Amino acid sequence: MLFRLLRFVLVLAIVASAQLSLGAVAQRLDQAPSGLIADQQKILQDLTAKSDNFEKKIQEDGEDDASLVDIRLQLEEMSRGALNSALAFRPRLTEINARLEQLGAPPAEGQPPEPDIVTSERQALASEKAEINAVIAAAQNLSIGISGLIDKIANMRSELFRNLLTKRYVLSDALSPEVISDANDEYAGLYKAVSSWLTFAFKFKFQAVLAATLTALSLAAVLFVGGRRLFGRVFEADPSVEDPSYLSRLSVAFWSTLLPTLAVGVFLVSTVFFFNYYNVLRGDIGVFLNALAAVVAVVFCVNRMTNAALEPRLPNWRLIPVETGPARWLVRLTTAMAVVIGINYFLSVVNDTVGSPLSVTIARSFVATIIVGVILILMGLLKPFRAADGTWRPWPAWLRYTAVALGLSTIAVALLGYIGLAIFVSRQVVVTGTVLVTAYIGFLSARAVSEEGSFAKTSIGRWLSAHSSYEESALDQLGLVVSVAINLMIVLVFLPLILLMWGFQPGDIEAWGYKLATGLTIGSVTISVTGILTGIVVFIIGYFLTRWFQGWLDGSVMARGKVDPGVRNSIRLVVGYIGVALAALVGVSAAGIDLSNLALVAGALSLGIGFGLQNVVSNFVSGLILLAERPFKVGDWIIAGQVSGTVKKISVRATEIETFQRQSVILPNSDLINGPVGNWTHRNKLGRIEIQIGVAYGSDARRVHEILLDIARNHPLVLKNPEPFVLFAAFADSSLNFEVRVFLADVSNGILVQNDIRFAILDAFKAEGIEIPFPQRDIHMRSTAPLAKWPTDDDQVEAEFAEREHARAKAAVPQPMIGRRKTRRPDPA
Repeated sequence: MLFRLLRFVLVLAIVASAQLSLGAVAQRLDQAPSGLIADQQKILQDLTAKSDNFEKKIQEDGEDDASLVDIRLQLEEMSRGALNSALAFRPRLTEINARLEQLGAPPAEGQPPEPDIVTSERQALASEKAEINAVIAAAQNLSIGISGLIDKIANMRSELFRNLLTKRYVLSDALSPEVISDANDEYAGLYKAVSSWLTFAFKFKFQAVLAATLTALSLAAVLFVGGRRLFGRVFEADPSVEDPSYLSRLSVAFWSTLLPTLAVGVFLVSTVFFFNYYNVLRGDIGVFLNALAAVVAVVFCVNRMTNAALEPRLPNWRLIPVETGPARWLVRLTTAMAVVIGINYFLSVVNDTVGSPLSVTIARSFVATIIVGVILILMGLLKPFRAADGTWRPWPAWLRYTAVALGLSTIAVALLGYIGLAIFVSRQVVVTGTVLVTAYIGFLSARAVSEEGSFAKTSIGRWLSAHSSYEESALDQLGLVVSVAINLMIVLVFLPLILLMWGFQPGDIEAWGYKLATGLTIGSVTISVTGILTGIVVFIIGYFLTRWFQGWLDGSVMARGKVDPGVRNSIRLVVGYIGVALAALVGVSAAGIDLSNLALVAGALSLGIGFGLQNVVSNFVSGLILLAERPFKVGDWIIAGQVSGTVKKISVRATEIETFQRQSVILPNSDLINGPVGNWTHRNKLGRIEIQIGVAYGSDARRVHEILLDIARNHPLVLKNPEPFVLFAAFADSSLNFEVRVFLADVSNGILVQNDIRFAILDAFKAEGIEIPFPQRDIHMRSTAPLAKWPTDDDQVEAEFAEREHARAKAAVPQPMIGRRKTRRPDPA
């Protein structure tokens, strides 16, 4: 009766708890999701309104490439926001699907009805799921619409670029006398704007202008002076060096172009930044100053690069072996071409800002392209080399014809009215050519640094060799690292510059950088450079932390605790393997790689591993067994087959044994597990050694026994307990054999003890007159009558051959057995 009552109470408790849990779930379903759905719907409505506004703005700013790029960046950010709204429902959808699966399908007709609370919960979950799916569909539609706008912007920008290059202008308007008056008006307007700003700046913002300029100069000076002190002669040619190496010339040319250009660039950028920070610039002056800074930077870079490569003052440091006079002319012509392109660019900015007539723009670009074309032709026709007979020689044919063809084509395109194409080609010849030449010099420098022995000859290499313990091999490896770093720097610095020169906007580079950092999707695989780099960094940190912990555990904890060296080695190895494995797992997770995918790959490769790598797996498992069971440890003296020596290292694949001849033998762990292994020092180093000795017959055997036992007892390394023992071993053919058996506390001293005991036995036997015999044999010589010698000639050879043939034929004829005596077989003994 009591048990029935208890069972009834238990059933009531279970039913009550179930009702409470279902009520709590229903209440949570009514309250939690509504806020999430409302929030995401509000976000999608805002994104939709912004998308409509941007669609109108695209139509308004369709002729402005920079504005289109800015709109595209904002649209891409909106697209990511729409996708994030859709992804925000993923956890809730997972919960709903799991709960629906628990509730199961509604009962069919004819089946008992389910409780009302279950039905209401299923309906609430289905209704919420439908609302979530509707929001997700709206987010997907919005993302598709935004992607369509992005594609439209890409098509519009391509059309703008094509129109810029293919649009033809009428030159008669550009060459009319009215252009001069329009240009004078434009110059007057520019002068008025600049003079009024200067008056305002010096009257009301003089301290701000002075502070901004001095700050910019300080930053540039820190970079330039710091670079000089850091790199020393790396970017400055030394006139005292008569025959500099190719690597030195490359390094000077590259760094003497890059570092001063960076210093000037820092000065210009920081000047503009601080002017804006102190509110010194107004709208039009800011545009003019930005354009002027770009022109100054380009002209300075071109001039530095040509001077560094040609070195008009130092012929020994030239990268191109031209004469001094042509080198000066090449520097002047290249700098003049850069100045013409820079002035044209600055005036184009002025034209766009003040709204100049189209004729002024066409005339300016036409004159600039004609000048650039003429300069290219002059550079191609220049004769920079001098032959041995004193005559001047031109450039190689391919280079000469390329320069002349570029110059003539630029002039021809300009004369035909395609001013946009002509100015684009001129700008790329100057700016892109300078960037490519500088980058190429940098690549050559990196390749020269990576050659064997080259880095050690540089100033940095000589400094490291003098002030550090780096050897030549380490310096060569460091040279490879420096080479890779230079190549990466060149790509990161010069690739964006080339893209900007070819019409791409900073927003394009920013978008590509974001995609490269967040992930490139190829099929169903997403590759994230940032994730991969993060995973590598995390693994490196984990690896070094593991090595540090190994060293601390071994050197501080176990060494102070007097732990056995073999145990220390096993613990150190296990800790190292576990730490590296954990670092690898954490690095893979940080890289964003799904470990379930790795599990699938491992499952697919398991069959191949089982067949192709079974020996490796066997050795690996055997290594784990050796580390766990420890049948021998580091420092033990073992015998494995024909190998005898000291264990030096136990890894998971093989064990290193050093023989007494100092030979390192690498034995697979499976051989040590499956074969017999003798360990002289398994539990301790106590061991027994034997020395065999024989004495002549007739010697006093008991006296010999006493002498041997006394010698064994008197040796300092022989243990008293167990005490030494001398065995009368055998009566041999030539001697009475004895065996001395002694125990040592350290069996590794056995060779030394055996050597000492043998010397002592020789001295004692000599004093006692005891002979140590050696095997003796009696040899009986049987004399025979000498055979008559034949003369050494052909007849003797023929006679001997005939006798042998006759004997062979006689032996082949069977003889009758009757009357014959059976010969005795020789005794096998």
